[in-house]
Amino acid sequence: MNIRTATIKDLEAVTSVEAECFPPAEAATREELAERLKYYADHFWLMFDGDKLIAFVDGFVTDEEDLTDEMYAKAQLHNESGAWQMIFGVNTIPSYRKHGYAGELIKCAIEDARKQERKGLVLTCKDHLVNYYAKFGFENEGVSESEHGGVKWNQMRLKF
Repeated sequence: MNIRTATIKDLEAVTSVEAECFPPAEAATREELAERLKYYADHFWLMFDGDKLIAFVDGFVTDEEDLTDEMYAKAQLHNESGAWQMIFGVNTIPSYRKHGYAGELIKCAIEDARKQERKGLVLTCKDHLVNYYAKFGFENEGVSESEHGGVKWNQMRLKF
């Protein structure tokens, strides 16, 4: 498996994986992903099996402490010198799940945020994933204000 950050050339592959991993109400659109790649491609961690994109983690950097719905839609809010690395999506195509690939990418995001001297990382997740993210050191801060995709989310934070 090969891990690297993204470029705009990865747009079609990223869009395809996103659509395979999330229901339409929660998935980022091709246009939203294009904007994300434009503003913060270095904050996409991609995993390939040969030439095939099988998993990715993405999110921008901000000084805001909490993840909000506005952040998903407005890539231009990215602040490269911000304190917090947000995680918007953890994606692994179904046929590659349960092998630890997402965990490897989460560790890459954590390592990069640490090297970049961020305060930590923030993500939101559904109830059944709280314990999964806790294994990486994320702490559950309770129900998020986010209503992204019409779903109840828990905000998780990993502080350095």
